[in-house]
Amino acid sequence: MDATAPIPGIDVEPVTAWFADHVPGATPPLSFDLIAGGRSNLTFRVTDAGGGAWVLRRPPTGHVLATAHDMVREHRIISALAATDVPVAPAIGLCEDEAVNGAPFYVMGYVDGLVLRDAGAASQVTPEVRRRAGLSVAENLARIHAVDPDAVGLGDLGRKDGYIERQLKRWNGQFDKARTRDVPSVSAAHDRLLTAVPEQGAPAIVHGDYRLDNCMVDATGEVIAVLDWEICTLGDPLADLGVLMVYWTEPDDPYAALPGAATTLEGFPSRAEMVAAYEAAGGRSVGDLDYYVGFGYWKLACILEGVFTRYKAGAMGNDGADADAFGSMVDLLGQASLAALDKIGS
Repeated sequence: MDATAPIPGIDVEPVTAWFADHVPGATPPLSFDLIAGGRSNLTFRVTDAGGGAWVLRRPPTGHVLATAHDMVREHRIISALAATDVPVAPAIGLCEDEAVNGAPFYVMGYVDGLVLRDAGAASQVTPEVRRRAGLSVAENLARIHAVDPDAVGLGDLGRKDGYIERQLKRWNGQFDKARTRDVPSVSAAHDRLLTAVPEQGAPAIVHGDYRLDNCMVDATGEVIAVLDWEICTLGDPLADLGVLMVYWTEPDDPYAALPGAATTLEGFPSRAEMVAAYEAAGGRSVGDLDYYVGFGYWKLACILEGVFTRYKAGAMGNDGADADAFGSMVDLLGQASLAALDKIGS
């Protein structure tokens, strides 16, 4: 990419000057290539004249909630985890001066690996690599949950108690604010979740969106970097495992949260094998996980209802997505939540 061309999300001249002052070894001119964008944080690969490579993360260019894309928080988390056995990209620097690029941003080292984002990407590796990737994803979730937040300086990252109750309040509020229709399955799931909250064990770091495509693996399938820490907080770690199960679609799954999911391919471990690997790696004793799986389906339904409403209102532009498909998925996820809750104690 021509470093002099306009790049949405990057003010090239002041960002280049900031790199020169804050990133050791960076040699202008710099090139910026968008890795991931859309509705989430913008992620750019930055390369310099000497072949050096970094990653720059910043919020979307449109209006966003004040806490939804907090660069300072994300930089703080990966910096704190650098000394642990949780694999994260090296934190290089943080810019809080919005005059430089219109919003805070941070820079981390570039990790060269694979993101098995969907079945197409996962089909490019062998079943043996897929299996190792799955087990490594489970093992690294256990490592995250084994970190003592106080010991790494993250003890004040969030409230330590009442995690599920707070999540239920937050996402139900988002759901009520977003929806323009009744979705009985989602409302019924919320009511059941609210009346059956398990007792929370010792608080741990909760990633909040832990799944296969938020992990980068090497050629053998080993996780070499856990990505996207923007909604990380403290709380009940089994919520992470429940969400992972929701996204870990199995073949012929009646409640596929991700159409075209990588995990339906040969080689990937089953959900039961993932739970066993998590426990074997030192994760929390799982016991009855069905509540947390039900919570995960419900939370995803609440998120997608907002997406559905924005598409119907024309706020997402014309990107070819089927708005009604999002609406149908919300109801399916509500039903999935109820089905998981029906299994509790069975």
